[in-house]
Amino acid sequence: MDEPTGGPHDVPDARAASSYPLTWEADVVLRDGTTTHVRPIRPEDADAVQRFQTGQSERSAYFRFFAPVRRLTERELERLTHVDHHDRVALVAVRPGTPGGGHDGAAGAGDGGDAPEDVIGVARYDKVTPTEAEVAFNIADAVQGKGLGSVLLEHVAAAARERGVLRFTADVLPQNSSMLAVFRDAGYAVRQQLDDGVVTVSFDLEATERSRAVMADREHRAEARSMQGLLSARRVLLVGPGEPAAGSALTGEHHLAQRVLDAAAADPGDTEILVLGAPGPVPDAPGVRAVASWEALDEPAGPGGPPLPGAPDGGAPGIDLALLAVPPADAVAAVRRLAGRGVRGVVVLAAGYAETGPDGLARQRELVRAAHAGGMRVVGPASFGLLTTTPGARLHASLAVRPPRAGAVGLFCQSAPAAVTLTATLERRGLGVSALVSSGHRADVSGNDLMQYWQDDPRTSVVCLYLESIGNPRKFSRVARRLAAVKPVVAVIAGRSGQVVPPGHAVRATHAPRRLLDEMLRQSGVIRAENTHQLMDVAQVLAHQPLPAGRRVGILASSAALAALVAEAAAAAGLVVAASSDFLPPDTPDDEIAPVVDALYAPGACDVVVAVDVPVVVPRTGAVARAVAEAAARTGRTTVASMLGLSGLPDELAATAPDGTGVRIPAFSTPEDAVAALAKVVTYARWRTEDQGAHVRPDGVDSRGARRLVERWLAPDQAPDQAPDARHGRELDQDEVAELLACYGLELWRSRRVRTGDEAVAAADELGWPVALKTASAALRHRADLGGVRLDIDDPDELRADVERMKAIAAAALGEERPMVEVQRMAPVGVACVVRSAEDLLFGPMVSFGLAGDATDLLDDVAHGVPPLTDVDVAGMVRTVRAAPRLFGYGGTPPADTDALEDVLARVSVMADDLPELAALELYPVVVGAAGASVLHASVRLRPAAQRADALRRALPG
Repeated sequence: MDEPTGGPHDVPDARAASSYPLTWEADVVLRDGTTTHVRPIRPEDADAVQRFQTGQSERSAYFRFFAPVRRLTERELERLTHVDHHDRVALVAVRPGTPGGGHDGAAGAGDGGDAPEDVIGVARYDKVTPTEAEVAFNIADAVQGKGLGSVLLEHVAAAARERGVLRFTADVLPQNSSMLAVFRDAGYAVRQQLDDGVVTVSFDLEATERSRAVMADREHRAEARSMQGLLSARRVLLVGPGEPAAGSALTGEHHLAQRVLDAAAADPGDTEILVLGAPGPVPDAPGVRAVASWEALDEPAGPGGPPLPGAPDGGAPGIDLALLAVPPADAVAAVRRLAGRGVRGVVVLAAGYAETGPDGLARQRELVRAAHAGGMRVVGPASFGLLTTTPGARLHASLAVRPPRAGAVGLFCQSAPAAVTLTATLERRGLGVSALVSSGHRADVSGNDLMQYWQDDPRTSVVCLYLESIGNPRKFSRVARRLAAVKPVVAVIAGRSGQVVPPGHAVRATHAPRRLLDEMLRQSGVIRAENTHQLMDVAQVLAHQPLPAGRRVGILASSAALAALVAEAAAAAGLVVAASSDFLPPDTPDDEIAPVVDALYAPGACDVVVAVDVPVVVPRTGAVARAVAEAAARTGRTTVASMLGLSGLPDELAATAPDGTGVRIPAFSTPEDAVAALAKVVTYARWRTEDQGAHVRPDGVDSRGARRLVERWLAPDQAPDQAPDARHGRELDQDEVAELLACYGLELWRSRRVRTGDEAVAAADELGWPVALKTASAALRHRADLGGVRLDIDDPDELRADVERMKAIAAAALGEERPMVEVQRMAPVGVACVVRSAEDLLFGPMVSFGLAGDATDLLDDVAHGVPPLTDVDVAGMVRTVRAAPRLFGYGGTPPADTDALEDVLARVSVMADDLPELAALELYPVVVGAAGASVLHASVRLRPAAQRADALRRALPG
């Protein structure tokens, strides 16, 4: 359990306070699924810190100060709360204090007062050297065991790395086993030493494979628990706008509240619905009752009626989930009134937030802050709601008049209109769901949260996502890859490129290549559907058929022509048509159907089956459907069908397997739809069986050295000609580029820029003959066809003549008065490639690979990846470009050393992941010979880093 620790190292520091680091503020999810706010400490926190200390047990106080400190002195308080946010840093976890009073009335009346915040945890460090600091923690007794200590460690470590700290030390009492475990279990290489009754703990702060895995695992458990709190709600409070004034028109909020009431009256699920601020008469329905006021929530239901059960913490009577159908101006007040009542989440049904402009966005952020401060998650705004179909615990907290049937599909979408379309499609196809969640503008709860939950949910076997925007692609990729390894994930991305941002979605701008999203999904194992129709097509195969063992498809059709057309569609989709394929004319006697079907389903005959029965004249009898369904159930062979008059999951294509389970074959309106859905499932099944590799971390990487170089080059006290431009950053010279690349084990072939032939000969003598000569102009340096490159020069006179010719070409083509040329020793013959990286505000680091040449750029023959990459990702990038055969002996040429090329690409991906300041890097060309890869030219641009959306700390969207 996370408990306080620390040591007596608080000594005054006269350093002046620096600017408040706003980017360190974050909302976080704890182990129990509740939320809290972490931020830098402020001088005005003194009273809250004193209350925190006086509320601690004697044991906790002793663990923190090595003495039974019950109350802090004024000097100690000032020392604790006045920091410089650089050499002395302190973070606090806070929650709202005891709320003030309010008054009766409908929703939105009063906000409970602006109560002071309560501190529930403190983490601090004090530098003892420029790169080492002592760290200490103090966690409130009431929240120990909820993971707050590990969260604060992540956040204070991230702040320390930002300030150049590379190592933490801490003094811990041996009895404080819980805090020792927090350090030990964080994934760092921890060293412990016992001296004079105190354990000194020390560890480097550089992220390791294990520390990343620990953080991801803790994040998974906390966010899954958070979603479980929402989806297992048994008591729901609907907060409406109240009845309209006489003669006033109904507002959108009135309609929303009434829709929820109508749905609850028709099917309340297995929940109790409390209604506060009803838009009209509350239906007389089981499980639905009105509440007169906020204060009435604390009172019995009526004369002799029982009060609501208390909240888990013994506070106000418990409510699990709240639905808000109130005007945006009243929403924050309502959320603050919900604090302390055990509410795990708030579903905001109304719109009127970020989509209305800056004021609406500010209102949306205030709403989320208020909810997180009170330990609640937010679904919405503009949400359709959420529902589950768990037998005996069905939750219906949505605008759906008739909830979908129970099934195995976990469905997440964003906008309410998309939810309406999807629920109608589910009903039409007969496809059931385990849960449906609509996030609306996705101010807080996102598809990432639901993927975390569905990974361990036994009732969900397929996850379907309808995404209009992706707010954190790096986290999405990380979470989706983990989920796809055990359950299929099918996604529709509106706008295809992911660069279309609907109104109301607060998403960072991106300049990423449009194909990057496709590559990210492929690497993550996500099945990409083209539209909602295909989303449901793929889902019904995955939900009701086993994953195929291979890609050999057996075709059973009602005519030879139809079989040929299906075979062509299958081959185009990457499937292999099996020899067992056959056709059955519509007039085939029933007793001749079974032998043909049995041959198709014989062991080893094929891996998947496509059955197509479209009679022209003779009516379809259903005999083929029955035979196929029984064979599929008997053998467990993946099967899809396209039969006239059948769609969705019809009873005619249902059968019982030998173990007694029911099997349904999905039916499609066209054979092409059936083949397309099947091909995507086959591709996913193959991804599941392939080795996904391990994150690359090549030998000889000096991340610390690179970090020191970058900080020095971007320091604000640079000379005017070297100071970084605020917008574009700082372009490194070739010596600096070589020094940075060397930190990642990449050797840059040296070159010399010269103006005369004699200087070129001297450079060749220094570098070694033969040499290559290139114009120094970026426009011509790779253009041999325009005279910008001459190779394999081994004669001084020839070199002098080439220098003059190249200068004349540059002067004529570019108008340069004194053009320069570049001399470089000839590299071994090989295939010229290009490796690039860039830092994007939305995607973070991006890496690309292609072969050099105009054709690559013109045809966009480039592979992309989002670090961190695995060795399998890197190998895939090299092999997926269309020109890749040139690397493997195309046309009789010697094969290139692709292992060396992959090593270069891996090192660049690690550099891009390590250095968010790496605005742009280009290695062009990288010549890959029969043995080794040579980096002949490189350019690097650094820029002060923006905080990445998926940093090395757990945090909710902010």
